[in-house]
Amino acid sequence: MQEEALLAIPAVTEVILLSPTGTGKTLAFLLPIIQELNPQCAGVQAIILVPSRELAIQIWQVTKEMGTGYRTGAAYGGRPISKDKKELKHPPALLIGTPGRIADHLRRQTFDVSDVRILVLDEFDKSLEVGFEKEMKEIVQALPFVDKKILTSATNKTQIPDFVHLRKPMTIDYSDSKIDQLAIKTIISPQKDKLETLGKALRHLGNQPGIIFCNFKDSIRRVSDYLHENGIDHGCFYGGLEQVEREEALVKFRNGTHQLLVATDLAARGIDVPEIKFIIHYHLPMRKAEFTHRNGRTARMNAEGTAYVIQWEQEVLPDFIQTSMIEDLYDNPPPPKSDWATIRISGGRRDKISKGDIAGLCFKQGGINKEQLGIIELKQDCAYLAVKSSVAQQLIDKINGVRLKRTKLRVWSV
Repeated sequence: MQEEALLAIPAVTEVILLSPTGTGKTLAFLLPIIQELNPQCAGVQAIILVPSRELAIQIWQVTKEMGTGYRTGAAYGGRPISKDKKELKHPPALLIGTPGRIADHLRRQTFDVSDVRILVLDEFDKSLEVGFEKEMKEIVQALPFVDKKILTSATNKTQIPDFVHLRKPMTIDYSDSKIDQLAIKTIISPQKDKLETLGKALRHLGNQPGIIFCNFKDSIRRVSDYLHENGIDHGCFYGGLEQVEREEALVKFRNGTHQLLVATDLAARGIDVPEIKFIIHYHLPMRKAEFTHRNGRTARMNAEGTAYVIQWEQEVLPDFIQTSMIEDLYDNPPPPKSDWATIRISGGRRDKISKGDIAGLCFKQGGINKEQLGIIELKQDCAYLAVKSSVAQQLIDKINGVRLKRTKLRVWSV
């Protein structure tokens, strides 16, 4: 799929890229786009529209790690627009953002659009689903010099909106590719209220990373309360949370502080998380697309994974859920608590602080050893560290208030 996209995108003006979640669509369109950028141009040359803040951050991080030599920017809701405006004073060649925030900048004329030649609507069906049609239409109309359009989706069921004005697009369709490593199993709940069955399932599955999908944020709160009461550590991820809460939930999931994430379909795509061993459909998805996207969080690339459907014994599964395997549960003890904790440091990339600087600080002033320091995630204005729980408070006490690269650090547990 990536090889085909690498040939097609430079050769034609309109491409529709269809491929399941977790198969590498981001690199499939990023690599040819970067080849098309003009190093002599000082303006914004390509805009990538995404349905969520998390996907904007993820693509921005991917481009930074690629070391393209081009400036990349991200603009999304949940942070001050003044921060965007400051960064856009030095226009990035590649701008990634949510439709709402990008449309806002276009109305404010924050940046010049005369150099924008490439427009990507990534996961365009999800952007339409969450209500961004008006903003997307406004953005397309506000970019008169675009001569290359790329649309991506995980399914081929979505109607291409008329406002995109596609004439003769080339379609690269891998949407029916089977994930051979994915097993789908049913867990029967004797009660209509599935909480007890969920708890037993998690004890049965033990200490491995997974996502529990609920249909509503109110249900997440109820599930979360039950898991807390039963000593099962987890994080929560849904649209009603503040941006920093969502980011920290993902950070703690990635670094092993939490092995479980209780989430709405917001987590079904567009988030950067590690290899997941299983997902659980606590609530049955409403549509086939949701079922597909949720399942796409596990069995990614060459790894194996399992999707569990919790079914009340009198509940009828929709036609798109095909499973003949029943999982028999063993009521084991709750999974052990994680050895890891997460702390936040107030300095980040904009303070010229690197991961190496932070590691050195932890070893020298903090007095911990290499085995006690886990994943370091560096953001623009802060950093998150996974450290062994047994030394977390000791580390906070020793490095809080210390100066690093002329920045006085504030350090606290999250």
